[in-house]
Amino acid sequence: MKKTILSILLSTVAMVGMAQEGYVPAPENVKARQEFADYKLGIFLHWGIYSQYAQGEWYLQNANLDRNEYAKAADAFYPHRFNAEKWVAAFKDAGAKYITFTSRHHDGFSMWNTKQSDYNIVQSTPYGKDIIAQLADACHKQDISLHLYYSHIDWMREDYPWGRTGLNVGKDRTKIDWPHYYSFMNNQLTELLTNYGKIGAIWFDGYWDHDSDPTPFDWQLGEQYALIHKLQPGCLVGNNHHINPFPGEDIQIFERDLPGENTAGWNTSEISKLPLETCETMNGMWGYKVADQNYKSTDDLIRLLVNTAGKGANLLINIGPQANGELPAIALDRLKGLGEWMRTYGETIYGTTGGDLKNQPWGATTRKGNKLFVHITNLQSSVLALPLNGKVAKVLSFLDKKPIPYHSMNKGITLELDDMPKVVDYVIEIEFK
Repeated sequence: MKKTILSILLSTVAMVGMAQEGYVPAPENVKARQEFADYKLGIFLHWGIYSQYAQGEWYLQNANLDRNEYAKAADAFYPHRFNAEKWVAAFKDAGAKYITFTSRHHDGFSMWNTKQSDYNIVQSTPYGKDIIAQLADACHKQDISLHLYYSHIDWMREDYPWGRTGLNVGKDRTKIDWPHYYSFMNNQLTELLTNYGKIGAIWFDGYWDHDSDPTPFDWQLGEQYALIHKLQPGCLVGNNHHINPFPGEDIQIFERDLPGENTAGWNTSEISKLPLETCETMNGMWGYKVADQNYKSTDDLIRLLVNTAGKGANLLINIGPQANGELPAIALDRLKGLGEWMRTYGETIYGTTGGDLKNQPWGATTRKGNKLFVHITNLQSSVLALPLNGKVAKVLSFLDKKPIPYHSMNKGITLELDDMPKVVDYVIEIEFK
């Protein structure tokens, strides 16, 4: 009896201890999570001195360049056509609610006036201006949330512990110093979260660089996440590590795949209860590549957005700006098309959750309150059966609010769509009693 009581007491103490060690988001963070989940569309921007080479953001790694020769691109980096106000206005007009900008990618070049290294946009380029400061000002003025991508990898710095990339760029392995590098990263994150106003999220990348280590590498994420939440409690933390979320993370990221899918071969994680985000390229690359003009059509982007929202996730669609500071003309055209569609159909996307039905070959559904929006993007038949719970009050065409003929089934309804117009996404609004 005494032994049983003691065991229960010890178990209770252990559980309390675990709960205390667990991450409890601040009220500001909980609010920010819901706001983020409602955004549904964001713009990803991969921009750095790699745009000078116009070969994508992995050029240093993929071409096995000497890091010091590669870094000479900074001396010619002069994005004289960059206009933060115009960029942000184009994103807002496209219907995006946030942007995620590469503050520092794997090549280690910082796009702000960091005091931790002179390898940055202000001190190492003839341009000499702080890009993140300009973006932050424009975002705050135009009510767009600014999120910052930050690489855990650094192919330039010798104190970064070698992983499976950046092995042939001319670094000295004997100079690895993890405590020094970890302090450098945290000092940079402190700058980003102190000097640029409200930051919506820190978007980490690079954890996977050590996924082949013989013993698990300790990134000390817990301390780093705690620093972020201390500096800005409402700042969300995401990590593009392709595995289940760790304590301290506020969003779950899926790269080039919808949640629960793994066509790219990277996303082996389960779908968590956190807000979800899928990041995808507008063409084939993240950073600007002059030869890659294979941009997704506006219709393709609309279908991608609909299918992502049908999974209850945000779509973070990427653009690689050019070295001169301009957004590619094709990307601007696609943004314009997205914006036109969102001005009409945004109600069926913003602030919705994944719909009552899983994504189907014919399309997807989104839900808002007592309304279910049926997005038909690839109808194969004029009759569409929808297994639904609840009593249906109305079935209307979303655009003109005209009644849609339907028949009640044992569980759900069947729609008659003989006269469905030929559009990229025919939206039907179902209102429940």
